[in-house]
Amino acid sequence: MPAPKNYNFFVSTIIPALNEEGNIDEICQQYDEMAKTAPFESELVFVDDGSTDGTLDKIKQAAERYSFVKYASHQRNRGLTEALQTGFSVARGEVYVFYPADLQYRPEDIPRLIEPIAEGADLSTGWKQGRYKKWFVSGIYNWISRKIFSLKVHDLNAVKAFRKEVVQHIFLRRDWHRYLVVLAVNEGFRVEEVPISLYERHWGATKFSIWRIPIGVLDMVAVKFQITFLKKPLLFFGLIGSTCFAAGFLVGLWAIYLKYWLGETQLPLLYLVILLVGLGFGLFLMGFMAEGQTAIKEEVGDLRRKLRQLVEDK
Repeated sequence: MPAPKNYNFFVSTIIPALNEEGNIDEICQQYDEMAKTAPFESELVFVDDGSTDGTLDKIKQAAERYSFVKYASHQRNRGLTEALQTGFSVARGEVYVFYPADLQYRPEDIPRLIEPIAEGADLSTGWKQGRYKKWFVSGIYNWISRKIFSLKVHDLNAVKAFRKEVVQHIFLRRDWHRYLVVLAVNEGFRVEEVPISLYERHWGATKFSIWRIPIGVLDMVAVKFQITFLKKPLLFFGLIGSTCFAAGFLVGLWAIYLKYWLGETQLPLLYLVILLVGLGFGLFLMGFMAEGQTAIKEEVGDLRRKLRQLVEDK
């Protein structure tokens, strides 16, 4: 007998797909089996991200065959983050699940990923269990991320389940889907981790490129900057500005010592003092201007939250 649908929320599983025509039918079959016994009502939302093969046709055929399948499509490839945002706009669930289309994660594990949400968590992230070809790069990336962002989770790039409110309160720039956990923790959401089995790719080729490594590193720096120094920009610019002032002061003392004790005049040192002091002053000025912009941003964000709450109350 199927288990009763006893979770009080609707789940939307969002699957971005780029040239994954050989996986669509199998995903739907496995999802159908999962949905029959899952303790929640759900839907499967495909987002075709500009595929050049028959992926979209396969998705349309699946939508005719299965009542739980919905879809959206992009005319060109926009990347995972935009594909997810398109999925959010189409989905009707209170809880979202992000799953890839390569079947390295099986739909049968979705209820395990959802369970922490039912128990009060805001976001549940997977922890890969199994053989992983990119384990070395992934291990270093996740280790650095844990240190930089003070996280306890082991894996930032696995499957995830999260409440709709999470993505309503954070801003996802291009490729920032990797930092959904980081941004959620920064907003005070409760995050749990669930071990999830990893399998070999079912069909097709990986979309991983070596260029994703430097992009990921630069994005990591950008995210760190946003959640720390952009909230208090004067702290960042003021710290560097103070260092420049201090360096200019020390160089000035050295120039005075050379001038009046050793009788040597060093014009380059004078120019260096002027440069360091001027740079320090400029950085402080930038910090003050950035503080004003941050205050405006926070006021706009607060206004948006109040308007959203007003709409929800109505």
